[in-house]
Amino acid sequence: METVKVIEIAGTVSFSIAGAFAAMEKRLDLFGIFIVAFVAALGGGTLRDVLIGDLPVKWMLDMNYGLIVLLSTIAALLFTRVILNYHKILLLFDSIGLGFFTLVGIQTGITLGFSSITCIGLGTMTACFGGVIRDILLNNIPLIFEKEIYATTCITGGVLFFMLRYLEVYQPYNEIICLLVIVLFRLLAVKYDWQLPSLWNQRNL
Repeated sequence: METVKVIEIAGTVSFSIAGAFAAMEKRLDLFGIFIVAFVAALGGGTLRDVLIGDLPVKWMLDMNYGLIVLLSTIAALLFTRVILNYHKILLLFDSIGLGFFTLVGIQTGITLGFSSITCIGLGTMTACFGGVIRDILLNNIPLIFEKEIYATTCITGGVLFFMLRYLEVYQPYNEIICLLVIVLFRLLAVKYDWQLPSLWNQRNL
């Protein structure tokens, strides 16, 4: 469980920074930046806890989550003057957060005895739902609803996790491999413009 805690903290930091930079792209004020960072970091975990009946949700019981978000947001603000491209930083930390929170959701499901499919679904929701709220608050179409590859990376990493688990790969190695696959898959998908098939094209518009 200590490993899961470390992974969850790392994911919270990553999504907090991603949320802060997304808010700065929209030129929100300090309060707006913190709120967007907060929901980006903790929105997925909140949905997870509600679904599994783990109430009150973790951040209400442990104020350290809010402190982590606050410190991560401050760190992001301190580097605004030396960072020229917010979008690249947002992409990097968002991808890292996807990897960490997918693992947190999967491990939570395993602890509760859920099936592998349910665990992968839980991991995907944990990783993606904070980004959905973030994008809605910023008046953007959530990435998970577009043809851009996003949730697919979490599902791919989850499937790989259970394949390696079936092969009895040492769990820390399994987690590292899956984390790297999710992060690299997401980054490469953006770099090379990999997209899911779309029902719409220019003739349909």
